[in-house]
Amino acid sequence: MRSIGEMARDSGLGVSALRFYDRAGVLVPAWVDPVSGYRWYAPGQLEEARVLARLRRAGMPLADIRLALAGWSGADADLVRRLLQAHVRRLERGLAEARSEFSTLRALLDHRENPMTASPRTGTVRLSLSAPRLASALDAVRFAVGEDPELPMLGGVLFDVEDDALRLVATDRYRMAVARSTCAGHGGGREQVVVPTPLVDAMRALLGDEEPVSFAVDADRVTLEAGERQVSGQRLTHDFPDYRRLVQLPAGRRVVVDVAGLRETLETGPVRAAGAREPGRSARDVSVLATADDGTVTVRGDGDEDGNSVGVDRGFLLDALAAADRNHLVLEFGAAPTAPLAVRRTDDEETFSLLMPVRLDD
Repeated sequence: MRSIGEMARDSGLGVSALRFYDRAGVLVPAWVDPVSGYRWYAPGQLEEARVLARLRRAGMPLADIRLALAGWSGADADLVRRLLQAHVRRLERGLAEARSEFSTLRALLDHRENPMTASPRTGTVRLSLSAPRLASALDAVRFAVGEDPELPMLGGVLFDVEDDALRLVATDRYRMAVARSTCAGHGGGREQVVVPTPLVDAMRALLGDEEPVSFAVDADRVTLEAGERQVSGQRLTHDFPDYRRLVQLPAGRRVVVDVAGLRETLETGPVRAAGAREPGRSARDVSVLATADDGTVTVRGDGDEDGNSVGVDRGFLLDALAAADRNHLVLEFGAAPTAPLAVRRTDDEETFSLLMPVRLDD
């Protein structure tokens, strides 16, 4: 017999998902302890659970899953095949409809100019920057740069300059990082340029002295000069998303945390394995965070979460803590578990990162 935790580990279904499928009558445990209510599964149920996990990932409706598992356990291969074929046809119809709608949307986008989201094609920009401050800002956002070849507009860092402020922004959709630095020499309005990742890394390697550096954009060419050294390359020609809309979040519960203590808690505390929801994304470890009555942050185990718990990718959170580079940080929890978790510096409200939550019913 397997416990619910062992079943979750071996099948790829989360503990909360196993509870849901028990209540739905899809995968009922072989025995439930009448005193503790703890669920136990027979050895033969592991195969059913793994089939269920695959059907879930394929997006099969619950009613069809119930029939497919009944056919599987009853060795009715014909029934299972018919259900699989019907689901594939349904997916193909849905994909054809989605492609048609996306084609229409692309045509509308081609004929619609939106100045709120389009990065203007910069003519000439010249800035004087503090090398240490630019280095700190790059370090604060570099971890969040996207690597998906299907989204080339996220494959770099946005340099967004307005008045005497330069904001650096990076996102891979699952996390976003923003850092602010002061600048001098810009007399115009708002200008934006997306610097590709290799050029960003070359710039960071150049920032070793206390002397000011010069950042320049001439048409599609970006250059950083530090004394007699310089790096230069082509900007990305893609438009970056309108990040200002994405960071306008309602105020949430704020907790000041000791970074070293939180890091140790994350590295030694319980994690939940979450399967990938998108092609190309591997399973990752999820930490379930909650705030205790005394204001401390706790990491909870399976079955211990409540309505105020939020699940985040543990590796992403550790990256954000390291990038913030402070002994104490502010964790800001949203009003709901579906809201992003914000990691903020105590001394700089305009340098922060956002982590998208992970659903806890996986």
